[in-house]
Amino acid sequence: MVYTRKDVSTLTRSERRRFVNAVLEVKRRGEYDELVRMHMQYYAPDGETGLRAAHMSPSFLPWHRKFLLDLENALRRADDAVTLPYWDWTRDRSSTAVPWTEDLLGGTGRRSDRQVMTGPFAFRNGAWTIREGVTDTEYLMRDLSRPRDPIALPTSKDVEAALADPVYDTAPWNSTSRKGFRNKIEGWGPGRPPDSWRTHNRVHRWVGGHMVGGASVNDPVFWLHHAYVDLLWSRWQRRHKGARYLPAKPPARGDAQRGRVVARRQKLPPWDVTPQDLEDHSRIYRYA
Repeated sequence: MVYTRKDVSTLTRSERRRFVNAVLEVKRRGEYDELVRMHMQYYAPDGETGLRAAHMSPSFLPWHRKFLLDLENALRRADDAVTLPYWDWTRDRSSTAVPWTEDLLGGTGRRSDRQVMTGPFAFRNGAWTIREGVTDTEYLMRDLSRPRDPIALPTSKDVEAALADPVYDTAPWNSTSRKGFRNKIEGWGPGRPPDSWRTHNRVHRWVGGHMVGGASVNDPVFWLHHAYVDLLWSRWQRRHKGARYLPAKPPARGDAQRGRVVARRQKLPPWDVTPQDLEDHSRIYRYA
């Protein structure tokens, strides 16, 4: 049966509680930390050799679609009424609005060390210890809106600029691609930070703390953010009917990107699926 992913701002009190409880249960079972490790493993930037499956490549969107489904399936094993909500950061733009409430994700970190002190994922509550990361910090960190060096969340105008591009992706299939929906929504822009942080990337920087870098999955907002990015891919597909994932075939021999990007019918590691398999989610879930 097809299920529905809702805007987090529309969840009832009961739906909020059940979602939080399911996330905590998946963490207790150890499944959550496995997903953190997976994301860290596949967080490979342009400057490294080898295949880029999750970031700075065409498969950014299908890779994260499958990654979201892995978490969502785990949540539904804990509570079959739970689905992933999405956070529309073009509308809910305040550091005190949903999802940063006491009954959902809690708020920003304290000034001294960015430790989250409120909500169910605060370390002091005993249910959310960071076990997989790039540092030994055990507590969740956030720095919402970066008050010491403020940046703003992306706007609906920024999103529209990405949605308007009729091509999925273009050579050189990495963070320097100037055209194509994928890189515009992933958010690798020209220039220097913070101007070069756009759309998806800018949201990670706006949240700060653990959301910056490969261990970003440690913050549950990761899933709400990427569910909205996934929704935007769905909207792009509806607007540009017939447009497909690119590249359709692997780059030619001699191309610097050969063996570094996943073509439409190639396997998308670590799963036994292809980007083509993941283009249509209509038989699994829909967005409200």
